[in-house]
Amino acid sequence: MSRAVLSIGSNLGDRLAHLRGVVDAFAPWLVGVSSVYSTAPWGGVPQQHYLNAVLLVQDPAAGARDWLLRGQELEQVADRVREVRWGARTLDVDVVWCAEHRPEGLRVCRSVDPTLTLPHPQAHNRAFVLLPWAEVDPDAVLEVQGRTSPVRELLAALDPAERDGVRLTELTLRRAPQ
Repeated sequence: MSRAVLSIGSNLGDRLAHLRGVVDAFAPWLVGVSSVYSTAPWGGVPQQHYLNAVLLVQDPAAGARDWLLRGQELEQVADRVREVRWGARTLDVDVVWCAEHRPEGLRVCRSVDPTLTLPHPQAHNRAFVLLPWAEVDPDAVLEVQGRTSPVRELLAALDPAERDGVRLTELTLRRAPQ
């Protein structure tokens, strides 16, 4: 069984619909869903703001690569194009962190594979990941360069301009009951 933190974002097309599609697709495994945040683009490529959120998911049959493949399938459905690094996209689903439940306890997944590096090597630098993650899992911790720190501390250590670029919206990813 694994538990994962997924960072989702969109800044092309119907951004909210793209994010809701991810929530709907991961519904069987959802443990938590953050609020929706509006975020200035990261990486220096001029483009419109993103909508971002974090999902906590858990599945007894899934491993880290399974979460990656599920996310990539959703990106394909949303016609994600990978032309420019950190460029605009209809949908981005990143596996930020993953842990497997073992008889001896929780074991954090580690990977240096270029297609799935875990924990995500830049998560500690990105307020658009840390802020919604801390919201949905206040006790979360992340290892950075061999040192484990609470996500809230990593967020507080960021440049204030980085934190201020992530703004809470009134949008929601949970659909109202019909």
